Amino acid sequence: MLDHKKLAVIHIVKRELGLSDDEYRDFLEKSCGVRSAKELDEISFRRLMRDFAKSRHYLINPEGLTIRQKLYIMHLIEDLGWSRSHFNNFLHKYYHKTDIDSYSKTEASKVIESLKQVKKHHI
Repeated sequence: MLDHKKLAVIHIVKRELGLSDDEYRDFLEKSCGVRSAKELDEISFRRLMRDFAKSRHYLINPEGLTIRQKLYIMHLIEDLGWSRSHFNNFLHKYYHKTDIDSYSKTEASKVIESLKQVKKHHI
């Protein structure tokens, strides 16, 4: 049985995603085979969180950019010590647009790989 904090996280994510009660219960059932979060154990909680993060509900735009990709990009630029303006200049120079939220999933993957290479050579 999950503690109250994890149950609260599940319900916060449900609200963030704007899921109706039926959509939420269907998602729970598809992901973990239960209709109530109270029936989850630790392993199924992690599976549910992973499935939430991979779902269409976590897309930032219709082109497929995911929250996970954006958060990973932000993590990489933080690791590099770049300012937001430095990052925007990098995007503009190499990808010809600066608003990361407008990138497709494929474009974001290319940005991630580029940043990983920069980080590799930065150390």
